Amino acid sequence: LARNVAQRFNGIYGDVFTIPDGYITKTTAKVMSLQEPTKKMSKSDENVNGFITVLDDADTILRKCKRAVTDSEAHVHYDPETKPGVSNLMGIYSCITGKTMEEIEAEFEGKGYGDFKPAVAEVVISELKPIQERYNQLIADKAYLEQCYKDNAPKAQHIARKTLQKVMKKVGYLPL
Repeated sequence: LARNVAQRFNGIYGDVFTIPDGYITKTTAKVMSLQEPTKKMSKSDENVNGFITVLDDADTILRKCKRAVTDSEAHVHYDPETKPGVSNLMGIYSCITGKTMEEIEAEFEGKGYGDFKPAVAEVVISELKPIQERYNQLIADKAYLEQCYKDNAPKAQHIARKTLQKVMKKVGYLPL
């Protein structure tokens, strides 16, 4: 939403906001729900097993991956049309490991979903582990966090005020 607002504003009034470039891989441009693989994964999903959050613990991630909807074929093969559940898991696995779909299919040749789902969970867990550790370290140090926002509030206010003054000028309001 913020990106869209910034693009629209810049289109009408000229360049004021910097538009960030997104880095979205083709296979994970849209990660689908683990429970309804035809719908986008969303943290607002009523079914908590349909999504993985950054702060989910290892057991929760493993449980959600094991419960992910697949099919009765038990053959790891990428086909988003007929096998959306498995293809979604393969997309997640591919994004984290950097492996192609063909490499993933070869890795799990002769193995079923009982081997594949925990493997997906393990790579997700290992990818999120350093983020979770750093988050827990920071959230436990309340004094450090308070010092950070106290030290940086004046700088943030200065930058925000400059941007707001540009916006006011472009829109035709009197400067603050």
